[in-house]
Amino acid sequence: MRLRFAYLLFLAVSFLAATGTPSAHHSWSGYDMEHSVAMKGVVTQFDWSNPHVWISVEVRDDRGGTEKWTAGGPSPSRMSNSGWSQDSLKPGDTITVIGHRLENGSYGMRLTKVILPDGRELICYGGR
Repeated sequence: MRLRFAYLLFLAVSFLAATGTPSAHHSWSGYDMEHSVAMKGVVTQFDWSNPHVWISVEVRDDRGGTEKWTAGGPSPSRMSNSGWSQDSLKPGDTITVIGHRLENGSYGMRLTKVILPDGRELICYGGR
């Protein structure tokens, strides 16, 4: 019985040691990090919540149609350090979003900054 317990304990400790440190869930491998895109559109939703802030924007395409884009940024606390607040955007605001587009061609991006109609820039990563 003692030998079996020692064996099970050894297996459990070995398993835990083999798993190592967990990796973060973040990866920018699905985004075109070599090129930035900028587009002007109207905010339809501003989701100021953890773990990431999301902005939904309707953008007019070249044919007069509408594309529904989503732009994901860092956490609210990180964006607060760059001058953002939960009141920075509201539905109906016309903004320019700048970021790195998803490589699969869908209408999504990793947000790097927003330019407001008055010319002010709200940066997502970095200081003010």
